[in-house]
Amino acid sequence: MMASPINRWFPRSATTDAKLLLTTRALRGLADGAVSILLPSYLTAIGFNPLRVGAIVFGTLLGSAALTLWVGLATDRLGRRRVLLAACALMLATGIGFATTTSFWLLFVVAVVGTLNPSAGDVSLFLPVEQAALAEAAQPRDLTAMFALYNVAGATAGAFGALASGVPAILAARHGWALAPALRSGFVAYSIIAVIAFAVYRRLSPAIEVERQPAKSAPLAKSRAIVLRLSALFSLDSLGGGFVIQSILALWLFRRFNLSVQAAGTFFFAAGLLGSFSQFISSALAARFGRINTMVFSHLPSNAMLIIAALMPTPGLAMTFLLLRFSTSQMDVPARQSYVMAVVPPEERAAAATVTNVPRSLAAAMAPLPAGAMLNQSSFGWPLICAGVLKTIYDIALLIQFRAVKPSDEQFE
Repeated sequence: MMASPINRWFPRSATTDAKLLLTTRALRGLADGAVSILLPSYLTAIGFNPLRVGAIVFGTLLGSAALTLWVGLATDRLGRRRVLLAACALMLATGIGFATTTSFWLLFVVAVVGTLNPSAGDVSLFLPVEQAALAEAAQPRDLTAMFALYNVAGATAGAFGALASGVPAILAARHGWALAPALRSGFVAYSIIAVIAFAVYRRLSPAIEVERQPAKSAPLAKSRAIVLRLSALFSLDSLGGGFVIQSILALWLFRRFNLSVQAAGTFFFAAGLLGSFSQFISSALAARFGRINTMVFSHLPSNAMLIIAALMPTPGLAMTFLLLRFSTSQMDVPARQSYVMAVVPPEERAAAATVTNVPRSLAAAMAPLPAGAMLNQSSFGWPLICAGVLKTIYDIALLIQFRAVKPSDEQFE
């Protein structure tokens, strides 16, 4: 592991590689926050109905999951830095693809093979590789704090990206431009950010890598059982989340309350900041109560707020309860990520991150199509209710199965 800590805001054991990874997470969060709002608005502007929008969102999640599974299990043989650089090249191509065609089937293909993220969270090829690399950039005792910073960087930047998503529509209205070409500029910006991230990833040191494993060795030889159990539960949570990923939630606000892109961008900016700042509390709660308790008891209130928001008759009330939901809904993320990294040996972290995140993406991919179909038939918040119920079932199951399974750094709390 590299030498000294970066500065007093980081855990003592954090290294320069940690700072670089937080930078790239923020860059990708900025890009994802913007396109997650622009995507449903742009697709609607070029004539797609909610079902087709849901199909494109489905394609992005399905493709990300398949690509992550294909590359992720071999990441430590290929090299983490090399995989991240290749992912940036794919991100560049994805932005160019969305900026240069309006054909549904061509966009669907680009969605499947590309890196576009329709979610406020991270469901891309980058995620498991960065998580595994970040686990090498700090001591195990500092992992929850490190992952909190990592997620805050992405969520805060994502909030500003969501706010910026309204700029093309504002400029179009002010200058009399057509809306669709103006919105398309957001995908050009997405490609530019990919180039900047590429330059940052090139500065990562060899310390993020682990000793190359022989091709014949099993990726999860020691931790297979617990990783598969966690993966199954995380998939249930993600299936629920797929009904309310940011693009679908924005589509619901557009359909239910005729919200403008600018208003949606402002709302998701506030929501992103709430979700971001709440994650700072996660490491303190995890240290005091344990990671599993933190995950479950911060999540349950957010599920209730989501269901209540679906029932609200006005945009003000609906967005108020959604903001209450965002104030706690992301507190489980650093605890979940650090829990996985803490219960597996270092040489299996990349594979564990892949096996726990890929099924999450696949499960999330199953939801946008039925969510789009629901919104095609009615503007009522059925997707939000489905999400709240499924996530509540996940929380209860996680508490029952894993409350007593503690990593070594929690054994004596």
